[in-house]
Amino acid sequence: MNLYNHFVEKIVLPVGDKVLGTSFIKGLQHWRSLQYLDANALQVQQTKALNDLLTYSTTKINYYKNLNVKKYDNPYEWIKQFPLLTKKRIKENLTEMLITPNVEQLVKESSSGSSGIQGTVYMSKQEASFSQGLQILAWEWGGYHLGDTVLQLGITPERTRVKQIKDILLNTTYTNAYNIDENIVIDVLKKQKTNGFFCGYASGLYTYAKIAEEKGLSNIKFKSVISFGDKMFPHYRKKIEQVFNTKVYDNYGCTEGIIISAECEHGNQHIITPHVYLELLDGNGNEVAPGEQGYVVVTRLDAYTMPLIRYYLGDLAIKSKNETECPCGRKLPMLDMIIGRDTDIIITPRGKRLIVHFFTGICEHISEIKQFRVIQHQIDDIEMEVIPDIHFSNDILEALKSKIFDRATETFPLRFTIVEKIPSTSSGKPQIILSKLPKEINTNL
Repeated sequence: MNLYNHFVEKIVLPVGDKVLGTSFIKGLQHWRSLQYLDANALQVQQTKALNDLLTYSTTKINYYKNLNVKKYDNPYEWIKQFPLLTKKRIKENLTEMLITPNVEQLVKESSSGSSGIQGTVYMSKQEASFSQGLQILAWEWGGYHLGDTVLQLGITPERTRVKQIKDILLNTTYTNAYNIDENIVIDVLKKQKTNGFFCGYASGLYTYAKIAEEKGLSNIKFKSVISFGDKMFPHYRKKIEQVFNTKVYDNYGCTEGIIISAECEHGNQHIITPHVYLELLDGNGNEVAPGEQGYVVVTRLDAYTMPLIRYYLGDLAIKSKNETECPCGRKLPMLDMIIGRDTDIIITPRGKRLIVHFFTGICEHISEIKQFRVIQHQIDDIEMEVIPDIHFSNDILEALKSKIFDRATETFPLRFTIVEKIPSTSSGKPQIILSKLPKEINTNL
């Protein structure tokens, strides 16, 4: 850290907290103090936090009071009695879920609605500050310090006055991730210093790397690249690290103020257990074993204004079964893989489940295909939309079909459609798989 880093953290941001009535620095210091606790202390901390949250919610929040959930002395048994919380259920019970109806005093966060329903939650200023502090802690794992030069891809191009001042003080260049213009990309990258950081949506970072490569911008280097917001595919990571001569640190969370996990300097994805209780469930609502794929269900442990208990994200992930301690020194448990949304799976007629990585792992090596999307209309009706690139021919599609069948070890109905454009989700993220089959998990559990 240099003198400016100290100036920002010790003077600028504490003054900002006092003026705005926020608690960002307090939150950051809180999370820093917990990250190196031993495994037993982490377990004790989480158990108490979970028990306190369940006790509070069932006595103070009307929605949870009305559930009449049977109480257990063990909070991990107690929480299993709660139904899954979906965006639809939140929308239907929003007033009943809040500790106060005076939402004007609260911080509002809304998800993109890429699952079909926009999610809206409210937090106190302190809860929002603590979430922001945890996000910065995750960035610190990638080498970042407050005040370092940052190029950030974001989804709020209309910056408020407060955010504009923050960008200046924190050396942040903020640029739009929704509509990435080639000329803007070239101009922004040429202005970057070699000692900065690059943060943003994984798909946006990848697009920047591709444009830089195509335009021969070979002298662009970042200290590290920090990704969040959508899936960091292996071919994204490979391209970004290669073009920008750096390392990617991937963070996993959701817009509702929950930071689920972050990648440390040794490439392991650590679950932030002091902040979140993570369940990975099968279709019947039972916890899956480490190493097995499950539906992501989270409970934020430090949110009391609008508690989110057993919040179903519509994502799939795999907990690590590796009991070896991470060399980074953190005893936080780990995720092996973040697969993505539950709609990111194709089910074959024989019942095989082909995750999004199945297709990206094949298509990333076919340069004649610029972009693709797999749509499952029915169990026996699978369509693959393809945007051709140079040197494309129908022989490419036949070779692609053969590779898909070889890797799946079965054949199934698969048709190709040549298109000029593939629509993004409502959040601006690319969509690689679109499944129109019913969800396998019963969200009424």
